[in-house]
Amino acid sequence: MRSEQITYDTFRAQQQSFSTTEGAIKYIDKGEGPVILLLHGVPTSGWLYRKMIDPLVDGGYRVIAPDMLGFGNSDSPKGYEIYSEEMHAQRLLELMNHLAIDSWTHVMHDAGGLWTWELMEQAPDKIKNLAILNTIIYEEGFDPPIRFEAGIMARMAMWGYRNGITTNVMLKGLFKEGLTENNLNKIDVEGYKRPLKEGKTRAMYYFFTQTCNSLPEYQPMIQKMDIPATIIWGKNDSFLKLEPQQEVLQKDLNIKDEDIHLLEAKHFIQEEKPEEIAQMILEFIK
Repeated sequence: MRSEQITYDTFRAQQQSFSTTEGAIKYIDKGEGPVILLLHGVPTSGWLYRKMIDPLVDGGYRVIAPDMLGFGNSDSPKGYEIYSEEMHAQRLLELMNHLAIDSWTHVMHDAGGLWTWELMEQAPDKIKNLAILNTIIYEEGFDPPIRFEAGIMARMAMWGYRNGITTNVMLKGLFKEGLTENNLNKIDVEGYKRPLKEGKTRAMYYFFTQTCNSLPEYQPMIQKMDIPATIIWGKNDSFLKLEPQQEVLQKDLNIKDEDIHLLEAKHFIQEEKPEEIAQMILEFIK
């Protein structure tokens, strides 16, 4: 099914629900076979991967694509510390345990990288293959489009995003900078806009006021990792640049040159090159 035929309502209707202590997490669970988990970042959701799910399923895999708490169709409970990297990772492990999935191939994007590094701190033996897509790793190359100090100004910004006052402006700017050419139609954008207008901004507030201003330090853990890893990166990304950190990352994860794929794309590579990325992942884990 082509992406433009999938409405956000259809996508949500396919999601299942898992109850955590803090709130419900919605997720796609599709296909049979070895498991691939697709992890989004900020301010996206599992919707980001809608064009990749079927190609991976057709490749013979079971695909799990969650909306992390505070994003997409999942709950957005009050509080801010519940959206820390530690809590996100803990809930993701709870979801996979609920699904009786003991190990999997892990695909991550943007802030999903931080939740992944934290997950590996907590449970280092769960991920058996790692696909890194324009994700947060080290301070080098990290230049987020938004940073706030915690307080009234940041809360006002989040209020504007969820009340429709600056929602369109923010998304238009995000996709202008994050896509080589913004060809997203109204149906595509609906999957990014509706969660914001439903009030899903608390997790964003934590990320833009806490994480963005002081990245957690995961390099010692990353250097201890011993799993196959591949990098698939939009080389024209202005938010997350690979070049300043590539040499260190390649050494830390022992990534071979042939497992580094640079695409003619920007940040949201799942929108620009979905089928190409899916095939790269399938080839890598075979």
